[in-house]
Amino acid sequence: MADSLRRLVNNESCRTLQDKLENWYKDYYMNSCDQNLNCCCEIIEMNSRIQGQLFTILSLTAQEGGHYAGVETIKSRLLPWLGTCFSNSSIAKPIENNINLLQVESLEKDRQLRELSASREREIQQLDSELNSTRVQLSMVQQELKSLQAQEESRQRSLDMLTDYERQLRTLKDEIAVLSAEKSVLQSRLSRSRSPSPVSQHSRSCSPMQKELQKELHKELVPSSPLVSRLSSVSRKANLLARFSDAYAQGRLEAQTLLKRFIDKMETVQRIIYIATVESFHVAKMAFRHFKIRVRKTLSPTHIGSEELEDAVMDYVICHLDLYDVQCSVNDVIRAMNVNPKISFPPEVDFIVINSFIKEICCIAFAMQTLDPPLDIAFGADGEIFNDCKYRRSCDSDFTAPLVFYHVWPALMENEIVIMKGEAVTKRGAFWSSVRNVNRSRSRSLSPVHHHGCSGKSGVSRSRSPSPPRNINTSLP
Repeated sequence: MADSLRRLVNNESCRTLQDKLENWYKDYYMNSCDQNLNCCCEIIEMNSRIQGQLFTILSLTAQEGGHYAGVETIKSRLLPWLGTCFSNSSIAKPIENNINLLQVESLEKDRQLRELSASREREIQQLDSELNSTRVQLSMVQQELKSLQAQEESRQRSLDMLTDYERQLRTLKDEIAVLSAEKSVLQSRLSRSRSPSPVSQHSRSCSPMQKELQKELHKELVPSSPLVSRLSSVSRKANLLARFSDAYAQGRLEAQTLLKRFIDKMETVQRIIYIATVESFHVAKMAFRHFKIRVRKTLSPTHIGSEELEDAVMDYVICHLDLYDVQCSVNDVIRAMNVNPKISFPPEVDFIVINSFIKEICCIAFAMQTLDPPLDIAFGADGEIFNDCKYRRSCDSDFTAPLVFYHVWPALMENEIVIMKGEAVTKRGAFWSSVRNVNRSRSRSLSPVHHHGCSGKSGVSRSRSPSPPRNINTSLP
């Protein structure tokens, strides 16, 4: 289109037409009729050629605008002008053909627009129907969701009720276990008051009546069912864990108060209590083994029934924990503490002042050996790497130190699994400090015993008098 317009401008047809019109106007009165007609025809022919070029440019311009561009302009301006200004002469046939072509194109474009509009209306209606269907489905889904939420809330309430029932059932089982344990203890005490001890029975010849008493004793020791035995074990374990926790929270602090009357250094006090606890477990385990051996030797000659001998021995030990000579174990613990290089020199205090604490720990440790599996304390050494799973750091610890300076309380273990954390003090350079303290304590062991003459202190003896020797072969009462 731009090229056609450029050619129309460059051939100067319009200027020539204008010149011819001016010349014809000047010579109009001077020309004859034929000359004027010839000039008019010549101008008409030239004008028709220019109009043909303009219609070509008009068609190209309309095509560049697309199917629907310029339709309104052609309908409002070109068509009325063509209808009034041109006749049906042969000269106007190309123009009429162009006009007819434009009219056809306009009608086709109108038809396409109507079809497109109808198609869009159908699509809108289809989308509306789909949207309504989606709304209905969404409403159904929301109703189902509300129903599911109501069912879930009902299930949660049921689970809460079930949890309450289970909690009440566990409470009742624990109460039954405690009552069963108390009944077993009462029955064992009653049987001991009515019949002689196993040792005295073994030392004398067994009469038929004594054998019958032993049978009754075995019947009393045998649990009524595995459930009762399991509940009894669970209750005893819970009781021992509570006693061990109380020993840490209360008994340990009371022992610290007693020791601080004679020792100003808190580190030494805490070391003494930790070593007393460790030695108590060691001595109690040894005493339990010897006690169990003596019971086995006593019951094996007269053991009858389908029950295993080891089960009968363990039942007897559980029911006769009061036969444990705890004072003998306390003496052994104090004897071991007197020769411990970390706390034995200088002799600031006699360890008999914490006799009650040591006795409680020995009883707890002895009873823990009757559990299945038995409970024991973790091994601890100064300078070891701090284990967060086994110990808590004391408040005066260096929380960035990786090594243990000394232990305050041991961790309680069950099959190498920590069930109750201990406590430890961590400081940097803990290993070398521990080595220097041990060497210093050992060097003092060769010096004479130093006695403090503080009149304000308690009059407890500070000498290391040995405890009476323990007779391991002591018979059961």
